[in-house]
This record gives sequence, C-alpha cells and structure tokens, in this order.
Amino acid sequence: MVKAVAVLGNSNDVKGTIYFTQEADGSTTVTGNVSGLKPGHHGFHVHALGDTTNGCLSTGPHFNPAGKEHGAPEDENRHAGDLGNITAGADGTAKITITDKQIPLSGPNSIIGRAVVVHEDVDDLGKGGHELSKSTGNAGGRVACGIIGLQG
Repeated sequence: MVKAVAVLGNSNDVKGTIYFTQEADGSTTVTGNVSGLKPGHHGFHVHALGDTTNGCLSTGPHFNPAGKEHGAPEDENRHAGDLGNITAGADGTAKITITDKQIPLSGPNSIIGRAVVVHEDVDDLGKGGHELSKSTGNAGGRVACGIIGLQG
C-alpha cells in the first residue's frame, strides 16, 4: 500500500494535513483536516506542480494529464485533479474524506511531487457559466497548499 501526505500552509492562518492512501482497487482515499477557513465550501484540487517558490501561485494549473475541461469529481470530462469542494463548518474547520480513481500515488500519472490546493471560494464544478468555470471552477484565490510527498 502506497501512502502520501501534504502539510498545508500559506501566508495566512489556513493550515492542515492531508493524507493519501492508494487502495488495492487503484483508487486513492484522501483524508484530513483543514482549519482557519471561512465557513462554507472551498475548491479542493491537485495542482500540476510541487513548486511553492511563489507560495501557492507557483503550483500551476489543476493536474490534467488527459487534457480535459474542469468538472465535478463524478464527471467523465474533468481534470484528474478536480476533487470538488470541502466544507468548513462554523468553526472554520473542514474534515475531508474523498475516494477518487484519477489521482494514483504510483505509475505514470502519480500525484507524488505535485501539490494539493485549497481555494478561497466554492468550486462551481465547471457548471457556473463564468469564463473561468471550464478551467478553474471559478474557485477564487489559493488560501493554502502543500506538496504531496511519500509517507513511510
């Protein structure tokens, strides 16, 4: 079983730890907590680059090895890194449990060395009609990110 972890941070108070476990069926389970968020929904994505030299801005676009449009996790036409939204409660904390088949921890499309990013606003899942809907889900700024690394 392959495991990975990303410790989230940025220049604000949003923090968290995200764990990734590749299951026997090839899917990856994502668990963790993010705190310091405004209550409500926040876009949650794997981005293409594990580069934080310019904070979360240098993590590049959503991880998209198949060259598809932005969409919801259950959509056929979606970036591999489109994991939808996480929801922060009144205390600003989001508890995460996601299982997804497009973010493996091994093989040619591995997400190891890439980044996970939490966005400021809700991801419209490509259905919002905004000019950014089909590329980013119009999810706003990047409030926290972390590089996905192998875990022992």
